Amino acid sequence: MKTLLRRSMALVLVSSLSGCAIVSPQLKPDVPVAGAWNEAPPADAAAVSPTWWTAFGSTELQSLVDEALAGSPDLAIATERVQQAEAQVRIAGASLFPVVSANAGTSGGGASKVGGAAGAGIVGTIANSAADANLTASYELDLWGRNRAGKRSAESSAAAAQFDRDVAQVTLVSGVANSYFDVLALRARLAIARDNLDTAQKVLDLVSARARNGAASALDVSRQEATVLTQQAALLPLEQQERQTLAALAVLVGRAPEGFDVKGTGIANLAVPDIEAGLPSQLLVRRPDLASAEAQLAAANADVAAARAAMLPTITLTGTAGLATAALTSVSSLGATAAVQVAASLMQPIFDGGRLRGQKALAESRERELLETYRKAILSAFSDVEQALAGTTRLGQEEQLQDDVQTHARESLRLAEIRYRAGADDLLTVLDAQRTLFAAQDQLAQTQLSRLQAAVSLYKALGGGWTASDRASAPKTSSGA
Repeated sequence: MKTLLRRSMALVLVSSLSGCAIVSPQLKPDVPVAGAWNEAPPADAAAVSPTWWTAFGSTELQSLVDEALAGSPDLAIATERVQQAEAQVRIAGASLFPVVSANAGTSGGGASKVGGAAGAGIVGTIANSAADANLTASYELDLWGRNRAGKRSAESSAAAAQFDRDVAQVTLVSGVANSYFDVLALRARLAIARDNLDTAQKVLDLVSARARNGAASALDVSRQEATVLTQQAALLPLEQQERQTLAALAVLVGRAPEGFDVKGTGIANLAVPDIEAGLPSQLLVRRPDLASAEAQLAAANADVAAARAAMLPTITLTGTAGLATAALTSVSSLGATAAVQVAASLMQPIFDGGRLRGQKALAESRERELLETYRKAILSAFSDVEQALAGTTRLGQEEQLQDDVQTHARESLRLAEIRYRAGADDLLTVLDAQRTLFAAQDQLAQTQLSRLQAAVSLYKALGGGWTASDRASAPKTSSGA
């Protein structure tokens, strides 16, 4: 009875010690946050919507995004990584429970015996068999919280995987929008190049007619023929870029490039939304990549706690319950015995060549590295927003100026052709006016594309409509006794 009492008191003491977990202080990045952005948003700017891509006014873009969210291989890969991380949480959590196993076995044999009356020659056989079944359980008392820290690390890593999936989704939608705008811009530039080729061909017809009448020289004809050939050559790289961009867009939406196409032909009719950036402090909770960096730092913090706890003693309880039977068939006797054994083992690392200390140092260094990674991610996020704001503000002004340049260039070409027909100017004036108009139109299309992509970049920099209120919070480190 006294022995049982002493064992019970020892178990109570050990259980009370199990709450004294090793805790590592959570590191936090020290990043000053400004009160406002350098670029002031427009007065009528709208907040970022979770379906921000609809603000561009293209039903085709909306359809492509829906298709990408349903069939993108990149998003499917990121989703499977979330499943793997959640499975790792279950694996890590299993260390908090006992391990129970069962085994059973049988054995048998026989022996011959000679007996009976003298000279009778009676031979008998004795057969015997045995069977046993055992149930074994073992449980490691988590005195210093090593197993709990391992589970916290797995949970934080799972949260980071979920946030990484959200990052992949924001990146995917941004990629689809940018690629779609690229295709439309290339088609607009191709239309401009073909119009300029038609214009160059008309001027060539005019110069050839004048040359036949002796009003123009062979040199004028040769120059205009070179201009026509240059315009034809300008079409080829644009056509190549269009096909390459279409192929890349097809992969983004999860389709084969063969036979893939979009209906849009230009970007002039697309809306460019004005976007409200909010306050810099709000950015810290509206970007999934920052949430991922925070969760990875929390996982590293739990790894430090686990590495420190691994240097302390561990106690493992084991218990075995068994049942054994033995029978001697020739005597028709049967017996069964039951046995229960309980044991506890204590293990304290004494010498391991510095392995455990090295693992602790590695975990601590990894945590400091992720702290700096988190700090860098915050600084990069602020920079992304500032750059995108600068682009959306100034590109709108640039587009207006470039449109004015195009208008004047078109008028200059019209006047130059009139003066050339009247013999007031030579062909060089017409050629210069042609080049100026073509360059102005092409630059306008590129500026319009840059403005659309700047809006996409700002949406992405602001988290793409993702908010911290919808996320599963990463587990926090709690203090122990």
